Amino acid sequence: MARGKIQIKRIENTTNRQVTYSKRRNGLFKKANELTVLCDAKVSIIMFSSTGKLHEYISPSVSTKQFFDQYQMTVGIDLWNSHYENMQENLKKLKDVNRNLRKEIRQRMGDCLNDLSMEELRLLEEEMDKAAKAIRERKYKVITNQIDTQRKKFNNEREVHNRLLRDLDARAEDGRFEMMENGAADYESVIGFSNLGPRMFALTLQPTHPANNPHNTGQQQPASDLTTYPLLF
Repeated sequence: MARGKIQIKRIENTTNRQVTYSKRRNGLFKKANELTVLCDAKVSIIMFSSTGKLHEYISPSVSTKQFFDQYQMTVGIDLWNSHYENMQENLKKLKDVNRNLRKEIRQRMGDCLNDLSMEELRLLEEEMDKAAKAIRERKYKVITNQIDTQRKKFNNEREVHNRLLRDLDARAEDGRFEMMENGAADYESVIGFSNLGPRMFALTLQPTHPANNPHNTGQQQPASDLTTYPLLF
């Protein structure tokens, strides 16, 4: 039974189109390999799928570069000449842009001004004024941010300071605690150093009853015998 003739047109179904492409690509590469082996021919096939994926075949006896070099020699054309000319043109444009940018930089530094006309000098002055304005605005913004940061730090430190004062006032009202040596005078001096680092206070604990001593006469121990407790805040 003879096979029906297949109408050659684009396959609309994406999956069927991809399956057909893979099958026919493999068949084409197989025929190219057979042609290479049977006839000692040099064959090169380059294919791009509809998704842009590259597939290629080249005879094992020749490299891709050798194949295209032989093609150029046979046909008498240079495949890379136009591309090289485009690269040279782009390089020339980039050099011109680089030269102009360097000249503008020197002009903004006060050099190369002799060749400028009055209008060019006026435009350069306007650009410099705009640049100076933008720099000043940025500088003021940075200063403002630094001031806000320092203000927050100061408020935090002041809150810590006030909290320590309240804690010390509360301890001062408790009869069990008293500041050593000069009392209130040292209290103020200690508070004055509260922002210099770790807060260390030396307090004494006043016993509320005589010590359990068989030789105790019932009198309170002298202050020199009181226990000192360092407090770290």
